[in-house]
Amino acid sequence: MIKNTVLSEHHQALGAKMVPFAGFNMPVQYSGINDEHQTVRTGVGVFDVSHMGEFILKGEKALDLIQKISSNDVSKLYDGKVQYAYIPNETGGIVDDFLTYRIDEQTYFLVVNASNIDKDWDWISRYNSYGVEMKNISDQTALFAVQGPKAAEALQSLTDIELAPMEYYTFKKGTFAGVDNVLVSATGYTGAGGFEIYVANEDAQKVWDAIFEAGAAFGIKPIGLGARDTLRLEMGFCLYGNDIDDQTSPLAAGLGWVTKFTKDFVNSENLKAEKERGVTQKLVGFEMIDRGIPRHDYEILDADGKTIGRVTSGTQSPTLKKSIGLGYVDTAFAKEGTEIFISIRNQAIKAVVRKPPFVK
Repeated sequence: MIKNTVLSEHHQALGAKMVPFAGFNMPVQYSGINDEHQTVRTGVGVFDVSHMGEFILKGEKALDLIQKISSNDVSKLYDGKVQYAYIPNETGGIVDDFLTYRIDEQTYFLVVNASNIDKDWDWISRYNSYGVEMKNISDQTALFAVQGPKAAEALQSLTDIELAPMEYYTFKKGTFAGVDNVLVSATGYTGAGGFEIYVANEDAQKVWDAIFEAGAAFGIKPIGLGARDTLRLEMGFCLYGNDIDDQTSPLAAGLGWVTKFTKDFVNSENLKAEKERGVTQKLVGFEMIDRGIPRHDYEILDADGKTIGRVTSGTQSPTLKKSIGLGYVDTAFAKEGTEIFISIRNQAIKAVVRKPPFVK
């Protein structure tokens, strides 16, 4: 059963091409992926990402519960600060990657991937021996990601929150488009700067309309999931289900920077031992030298045609006008500048390992 977000019909009326994504009916493109991509890189665009999941965890032991299920050290958060982390499973893989917002000392707001809402909820509930009050507000919450270098200027007239000075990975609550208590954050998944606006479903249409009215002078456009994928890939950001999943080692995925062994969390002992042993494969970025577009699950080969890994994400970069990708390779081939080959329709197409972001 495909779910609709609160504005699904509105997107159809705007002429969006709709596709099933993570169990939801979602806009993949409006004017075209390249046009939408450039709009975000140079101006301002709006993604309706209301399919994402949101949980509120509250109580004296809320921090203890999140410390248990999160790879990162949540005690480092202060009110108004956001943290990226992953939820490790017990077998060396990743349940999900997610964001933790600290509202106050006893209240945390978690944002999880749409495809994992039920899985994450069940997982966190399983470890909730702390009596933490948990609330799943995913179905009542709309989320708009307003992205691009003109985002602050385009939105400022709508809110009493000072947008331009907001630091990366922080948030504030305030009035937005005449709606009280709106959460506005600056986490971004495009590398182009911008803000996330969390509102109740009943205010979604009003806020969406206000954003487009305020942004009209800045050439604001609605943006689909197609451009979201090309934008995040130019930055080398992981997508759950493509680049990381239940079987993926977070250390092989380059998530050691959000893995804090200064505390005890699910599977931390085994991950610590894996870190000491060293991983056998690494997630790398690569650029195609010869023509060809790498796709998910294509084999990565060495010069002798031996399989050394697989592609997890790939696309034609609208900014660079060349194909780029992410994939796991044997560690001997993970160094920047290493020549590799992607198997495309039984041909070995030359590529080179590059450290993301591909677009600075």
